Amino acid sequence: MMRISFVAFLALLGFVDGACVFAEIQVISPEEANRLITESSDNNKPVVIDTRGGYKDYFRGHLPRAHHLNFDTLRGTDSGVPVQYLPDDLTIALLQRAGVQTGKTHILYATGDRLPNDEILSATMVAYVLEKFGIEDLRIVDGGLAGWTKRGLPTTQEYFGNPPGRLGSNRAKSIGISLPELLKAKMEPNTILVDARPKNEYLGDDDIWVRKGHIPGAVSFHWARLMEDSNTHQFRALSSVKEQLVHAGLTPDKNIVVYCGTSREGSLLRFYLRYVAGYPNVRLYEGSWKEYASLSELPAETKEPQAFPIPSR
Repeated sequence: MMRISFVAFLALLGFVDGACVFAEIQVISPEEANRLITESSDNNKPVVIDTRGGYKDYFRGHLPRAHHLNFDTLRGTDSGVPVQYLPDDLTIALLQRAGVQTGKTHILYATGDRLPNDEILSATMVAYVLEKFGIEDLRIVDGGLAGWTKRGLPTTQEYFGNPPGRLGSNRAKSIGISLPELLKAKMEPNTILVDARPKNEYLGDDDIWVRKGHIPGAVSFHWARLMEDSNTHQFRALSSVKEQLVHAGLTPDKNIVVYCGTSREGSLLRFYLRYVAGYPNVRLYEGSWKEYASLSELPAETKEPQAFPIPSR
């Protein structure tokens, strides 16, 4: 049987060197983000959103024109389960208040250049919510605020309030998956379920969750493996992680469902696979382990399935 390299495999599916061109949802360099902010005409200025959870961090300094949208305002307790996404009408009101607008470019960022700081997850979570509500022009600043300041780009303490935004009627609800859909999908032969949490949580060695372990059949792939050690807001090149992805069974021919603890880590893994690696079929289980673990009738496991072999080059 003929064997082909991972890159060749991607190329056969219409990818070039592991990257598919998505013109509107992508990672953007700090320099390019600065160019869009400073050089765009007044009518075409991007919507810049600081997604950090700490409002005092925003006060200390942020990108020019950045409007603060605390990622966690988009979630709340529902039926006793914490940090569930809000109903659509509340989400729409919050996004419009933040100036989110169909047809405009949206630049998102946070900080978090060293673990255990994980603020990058707030940027990918907000990007997921915006995409779900029909925003198709999203850029995440590679390296975040740390990368921005390292390049000597300007910051400000002045507040910037976006004018009220406007959302069209288009929605992309299919990028998410509910629990009933998940339970059905994970039984399908070409679907792979992946847990983006740290390995100890996947194995149940933690003091966090009401139940220990992971959804049966899920493989483990910690989101931080996709980020640079020197700056956990900067995405690694696909060429440096592709063998790890293959070893975990995460290849572009699969229907991939990602989850984590509350959906933030899963949002990063989904963003990377979809818009950095160019995988065509990646969905996020929004309820994630917090919802699944609260339902004692559903099975959980703490053992890891056998790894997939790394294909020959």
